[in-house]
Amino acid sequence: MILIYISSGLFLGWSLGANDAANVFGSAVGARMITFRRAAIIASLFVILGAVVQGSGTSETLARLSEVNALAGAFTVSLCAGLTVYFMTRYGLPVSTTQSIVGAIIGWSLFTGTPTDYGVLGTIVGTWVSGPLLGMAFSALLFLLLRWSLHKARIHVIKLDAYIRLSLVMVGAFGAYSLGANNIANVMGVFVGTVPEIQVDLGFFVLDSTRMLFLLGGLAIAVGIYTYSQKVMKTVGNGILDLSPEAAIVVVLAQALVLFVFSSTSLSQFISSLGLPRIPMVPISSTQVVVGSVLGIGIIKGAREIKFRALGSIALGWVTTPVAAGVLTYVALFFVQNVFDLKVYTGPAFTDSPVLPSNGVRHYLDLSMPGLLLPVLVLTGALLALMLWQRKKRIKAEEELARVQDRDDSSRKAINGLEVSALQLENNLLTQKLEAKRREYINIALSISAQKEFIQGLASRIEELRGLPEAEERDRQLAELSATLRQKLSISGEMEAFYAQIDQIHKDFRLKLNSSFPGLTEQDKRLAILLRLNLSTKEIAPLLGISAKSVEIARYRLRKRLDISQGNSLTQFIQNL
Repeated sequence: MILIYISSGLFLGWSLGANDAANVFGSAVGARMITFRRAAIIASLFVILGAVVQGSGTSETLARLSEVNALAGAFTVSLCAGLTVYFMTRYGLPVSTTQSIVGAIIGWSLFTGTPTDYGVLGTIVGTWVSGPLLGMAFSALLFLLLRWSLHKARIHVIKLDAYIRLSLVMVGAFGAYSLGANNIANVMGVFVGTVPEIQVDLGFFVLDSTRMLFLLGGLAIAVGIYTYSQKVMKTVGNGILDLSPEAAIVVVLAQALVLFVFSSTSLSQFISSLGLPRIPMVPISSTQVVVGSVLGIGIIKGAREIKFRALGSIALGWVTTPVAAGVLTYVALFFVQNVFDLKVYTGPAFTDSPVLPSNGVRHYLDLSMPGLLLPVLVLTGALLALMLWQRKKRIKAEEELARVQDRDDSSRKAINGLEVSALQLENNLLTQKLEAKRREYINIALSISAQKEFIQGLASRIEELRGLPEAEERDRQLAELSATLRQKLSISGEMEAFYAQIDQIHKDFRLKLNSSFPGLTEQDKRLAILLRLNLSTKEIAPLLGISAKSVEIARYRLRKRLDISQGNSLTQFIQNL
């Protein structure tokens, strides 16, 4: 039965983990120096350790505010605080579980008529101001010290990156420990006075009922960290100020120091022994402290870098949280007591309260207190309406931006498609031109080959005419040969024109050959050009005036001079130059 009642505390612990883990590792994750998964594992382990080892001091302070002394009342208070944090977290606002639980406890006090220690309340509310200011001061000093140290040390950038990552893990672990030690009271503090006393002996240490509650609360926080904290980490990490990795270390360390100061009984006793005012053990708002720490760095770097719009949204969440939690608790207690018939309060009533019925316990919503309840409801409604209106505007702006981006993406894709089509068309045209040129060269080469064969035939006929005894017949045939020769162009002129045209078109190729392989002969270069035209050995032989076997020898020598390894194609190598 007790587990059912404390389930609301576990839900509040889950909400705290989902929201306040951003205060420990949000800056590091925002700076992309550590992954979310690794941050979640480290934070979960150390938040449990801090809750069990050092969580009792702040829970005692919270109990003095107004001790919730019935399980049903504690269940309702914790549930309403958790719901408030949950809905704020859904909006991406890093609200405070401390503010939520304090508002819920005051709502319980108003409903039951029990006294509220306004001195304790003033101390807690004071930390809502002093916590951010102290975090701001710590972060500003630490940032200046770190920047000066890095300037003096002149560490190599690779080593610096490794040191920063290690430092982020170490200060994050310290921050998670301090978070568990200081804020476990928000999760399980209202149940401390309502559960029976039990002890569990684990051999090397003993768990009493309070520490068992803290252990369960720490586990709930760990689950919240791992399952739902990534969104708020991004809000804190980059929502207020774009943080460098060095600044992320400072923010986490400053926040951890402030939490540790307000949760360490040993430090408080030491300060008191020096004759100085004792540090109160108060569950402070880690969210407010980390935002103050980020602002401290922003002031050092220049206030122009601070994103005041995001800061305004966070501040609005701080104002709304305790009021919303108090009103929600007040209404919920009415239903728990009158509909479910559960006792939300035990003990004597606070009889000095002018708003209580004679029996000392409220059984209905007391409408005789419009001077208090009505303004609170109106204020809460106005703040919630303002938040919803701002959220609606933000969603509308985001949707409009998304539509514009979609249109831009569509236009960009269409342009890219046209560009690809144009490139493909251009490539096709170039391919066609190259193929036409290649055919033209082949035709020229074949023409030269045919002319050479013709000349060789003429030479053979001249040899035959030299042996003719009849002068008249010899003269007649010589006259025919002379007429035939005059009809033909000079083969040497044709060859020179052919190579001149090739050299003009393949000028870049010849330059590459000259620069990459300066030892090539003119014959080697001409053979390379003919191979680039993808001509066969049979087609190359007449163009170079050598036999097919001589072409093969020339190809072998060219392969050696180009240093082409065995198994690679000479023609392919030349065409890829």
